Amino acid sequence: MKIVDLHVHSCRSDGTFTPSELVELALQKGLSAFALTDHDTTAGLEEAIGYANGRDIEVIAGIEFSTEYKGRDIHILGLSIDWKLPAFAQHIQAFVDSRIERNRKMCGNLSGAGIDISYEKLLDAFPGAVITRAHYARYLLEHGYVKSLPEAFERYVGDHCPYFVPRQKVTPAQAVELILQAKGLPILAHPTLYHMGTEALQTLVSQLKEAGLVGIEAVYSTYSAGEEREMRQLASRNGLLISGGSDFHGTNKPGLELATGYNGKLVIPYDIWERLKDRKKEMYGE
Repeated sequence: MKIVDLHVHSCRSDGTFTPSELVELALQKGLSAFALTDHDTTAGLEEAIGYANGRDIEVIAGIEFSTEYKGRDIHILGLSIDWKLPAFAQHIQAFVDSRIERNRKMCGNLSGAGIDISYEKLLDAFPGAVITRAHYARYLLEHGYVKSLPEAFERYVGDHCPYFVPRQKVTPAQAVELILQAKGLPILAHPTLYHMGTEALQTLVSQLKEAGLVGIEAVYSTYSAGEEREMRQLASRNGLLISGGSDFHGTNKPGLELATGYNGKLVIPYDIWERLKDRKKEMYGE
């Protein structure tokens, strides 16, 4: 059976594999296609797609937007985007600029607490990456300020820590609109992780469908059988397609494998991607 993985991160955001290394790993795993969906950036797409050229695998151009909804961090995946469209590229650069400003402020806070850190030192430690909190956590671990990555989040970079600086975010509906502008497929990522409750989640899905949401990530590494069933039913009730992904981050998520998730239990059939591709043809005539 042909399989895919429609939610994958590289070192261009908070993963640990380069885009080229992901292509190699995907081939080893027997994937027919995978989507590179780095957080708020398309910086790794050129490398991944170029490296896959002539190889027996499809790299799907993607992105994962971090958005804010009623005080919650909600993620919207964009699959099969035209990331080179000028208007879309300008929006992405604005996200990058916002993240840089936030990172400089956070580094100042941590430095004021006696930690030997600066934005420039983070860039030197993680060349080519869009700096996220995962990079702070690894930096703190490697420099002996914490004994584990979870401790770094608990003490220094978590939402409620005194050194944390929130970043300006778009709404989920705005992210959907941006993806549509890039001729992509907007997908609500891992809904069960938001712990919203059935009614609140349905309200969000209804609002996003009105904005143009195409699908829900109904197959995911951490879902139980019951949660997957619920997400499939949620998609069906709302006339949405399903998507599926591992949310692979390399060593930043220990035990989570590309294509197969935790303990080899994840399976995402190629026909999930085929249905999404068919929908794109219906929407954009491509």
